[in-house]
Amino acid sequence: MAMTTKKDQPGLATRLIHADDVFHGPDVAPAISVSTMFRVDPNVSVTDWDPSNPAYHFYSRYSQGTNVRAEKVLSELCDGFALTYPSGLAACFAALGFSRPRRIAISDGYQGVHQTIQVFKKYGGDRLSVIPLDDEYQEGDIVWLETPLNPTGEARDIKHYADKIHAVGGKLIVDSTLAPPPLQNPFKWGADVVMHSGTKYLAGHSDVLCGVLVVQTKQDWLTLWNDRTYSGSNLGSLDSWLLLRSLRTLKLRVLRQSQTATALASWLNRVSQIPQGQTWDGAPGGVVTKVWHSSLQPTEGFDPRSQLEGGFNATFSILLCNAKAASSLPLKVKYLVRATSLGGVESLIDQRHTVDPTADPRMVRISVGVEDLDDLKADFRRVFNEINAVHTKL
Repeated sequence: MAMTTKKDQPGLATRLIHADDVFHGPDVAPAISVSTMFRVDPNVSVTDWDPSNPAYHFYSRYSQGTNVRAEKVLSELCDGFALTYPSGLAACFAALGFSRPRRIAISDGYQGVHQTIQVFKKYGGDRLSVIPLDDEYQEGDIVWLETPLNPTGEARDIKHYADKIHAVGGKLIVDSTLAPPPLQNPFKWGADVVMHSGTKYLAGHSDVLCGVLVVQTKQDWLTLWNDRTYSGSNLGSLDSWLLLRSLRTLKLRVLRQSQTATALASWLNRVSQIPQGQTWDGAPGGVVTKVWHSSLQPTEGFDPRSQLEGGFNATFSILLCNAKAASSLPLKVKYLVRATSLGGVESLIDQRHTVDPTADPRMVRISVGVEDLDDLKADFRRVFNEINAVHTKL
């Protein structure tokens, strides 16, 4: 199931289309497998059955055709052995059970992961403790590293944390949701497990709830598969089919989103540097005060470009002049949908405080879709001028 490393292997876009050719029937588009059970051939032995590459299916909790195909393509994409789950947080919970940590080193990032850790502690992990990411590690620790970071889009040095946790025999789990392949390959820099909220870029059309874990060995995959089978945490047939459909165009989508977002973040950053009372490129100064994005990070000690080899992330945040401006912006833009997810083909925007009470009420998160850059800039330019006209009264 793992991706080959031969230099003459097809390119990523080709593999996303053809990685599951071995399962093709007469149909060009894969069918949706909706049966929960399958007729058993009396001439085959279940003892020889390999769940990672099943020659047949007998019960959908163990395997079914659509999901097997999606995992085959995901494995090629992510350079490992991939499993799917019914949500990103289900994948997070499975990763915690798989690693069985005594302590988790983690900081900031998606609030849902922190809540999942609390649920994990409640059901069997009550001795588990959480420590700051940059504390000293000891035996029995794992590091949960989200990079790039939600919601700011800032990148962290995977290799630094991999070296540090491996020195005490621990494992590094990387949440790479904001930088799926081809932007970033955490295994290259020392990750032991890679997690994705497949709801975001992997599915990419805002119509699938799913999670993905990727490991480096078949034995680890079989362990996770057994855990998933008997915890019943399986991705449904329709969601598997929608995911598989979306993976075909992932490279096209993600590279376009990365390029547009990087250019937009650069433009917004320039706007943030304009003094109040002045304008640049038609946008007023004083409305945007800060822009976070991996392309804008200082590069002393760690250059995000070294690990974001395919391009920068398409989700990032901006800081507005005040909370009322931040609440107004998502309501006034035309081409960005006011919604709290990310990674879809449509650009999304939200005031983070409305979904995360701990966030600065001036912060607005932007997930760039596949719209034209000039249209997004024009949208922001128009609304910034509207906000500027009243911002001294807010």
